[in-house]
Amino acid sequence: MNTLELITFLIFLAAAFTLINITVLKLPSTIGLMFIALMMSITILVLGRFFPSITEVAEHIIEGFDFEEVLMDVMLNFLLFAGALSINLTKLMEERLPIFILAIGSTLMSTFIVGFLVFYIFPLITGTPIDLIYCLLFGALISPTDPIAVLALVKKAGLSKKLEIKIAGESLFNDGVGVVVFLTILSIAKAQAGVHDSGGHGSVEITTGSVVLLFGKEVIGGLGLGALFGFAGFKLLDFIDNDHVELEVLITLTLVMVGGRLAELLHVSAPLAMVVMGLFIGNEGRDEKLANATGEYVFKFWHLLDEALNAILFILIGLEIMVIADSFVTNNLIIGGIGIVIVLIARFIGVSIPVTILSIFRTFEPKTIQILTWGGLRGGISVALALSLSNFAWIDASVKETILFTTYCVVVFSILVQGLTIGALLKK
Repeated sequence: MNTLELITFLIFLAAAFTLINITVLKLPSTIGLMFIALMMSITILVLGRFFPSITEVAEHIIEGFDFEEVLMDVMLNFLLFAGALSINLTKLMEERLPIFILAIGSTLMSTFIVGFLVFYIFPLITGTPIDLIYCLLFGALISPTDPIAVLALVKKAGLSKKLEIKIAGESLFNDGVGVVVFLTILSIAKAQAGVHDSGGHGSVEITTGSVVLLFGKEVIGGLGLGALFGFAGFKLLDFIDNDHVELEVLITLTLVMVGGRLAELLHVSAPLAMVVMGLFIGNEGRDEKLANATGEYVFKFWHLLDEALNAILFILIGLEIMVIADSFVTNNLIIGGIGIVIVLIARFIGVSIPVTILSIFRTFEPKTIQILTWGGLRGGISVALALSLSNFAWIDASVKETILFTTYCVVVFSILVQGLTIGALLKK
């Protein structure tokens, strides 16, 4: 299938599955679409046992697109920008301290807790030790909560405004932080494997200073680029003042596409840049004059694009089960189940420590720790990062398979089980 045919196929599935969900299942959109795609994939795999040609056709279609490339290089920038547009900037600034600590501190704590628990527990089941650096790599890709899944949930969960902004703000920023942590640990793993750098001048030398420099450059550079593009874009929209709505839409599209490409060239965090740009251009929490700078049509356009891309993304997550179908063996299923428990434990500890410390001088809503723990959904970004490991021949194939399968188990549990029960938890 060529690119146009793949896009047509995905849009068709998005429309059909949305109709089924609205009329039959009546689940939250992202959860319903992923569930339907997952059930379709499982049905195809079962039928493929009797009619192999069905599975062959399905696998050929799935292989036609690179999930990691589609999400990380194309969809993610648009989704993060659209998500940040709807965030109330004033309330975000009021909660900036807990959001900052949760986005960075909680993600780092969770990365190391998951990494060390996996390092000690998984070999007891598989009988094969996994290098600590690869366990930490798994911890880095699975620790950030997914803003795309989380934002879709909190909008309809009936949370208090303060708790809602904490969850939304953390998920938007820790996504960018998580990707930076993943890339940093990947660089360390590459150096340990003795892999040559892009110029072929020998293995990459990693020191504490270089790790701090890489992390700082990605984070600070991404925030700075986002602020620069966001401020320039806001001033430009203010100058146009809603006289040409089509131009306003084109400007925001340009900011996202050019900003994302420039972030890639400068080796700074594109996700963080997109979030900051969205906050600058959004009108939530501004005074009336500033709020009117960005026209209503811009928000309608980005809301429509956000909904469409969300639908396609969660359908893709459901279809990706075909990629790991051969990994469904008893040992892997046990590992997947233990991985779910480990990630939840790490999330609970990573949230409990900062919230407990901050509660000494700040007031938090009752049961904040439990809600942040269970509401910390994982999504497509974790799957995409796990799939990206297939590009590195120096990582053992069995390690890649274990990481990918466990990641998929955590993501599916997170979206289907945690996503469907968070409402009941809130009521209780």
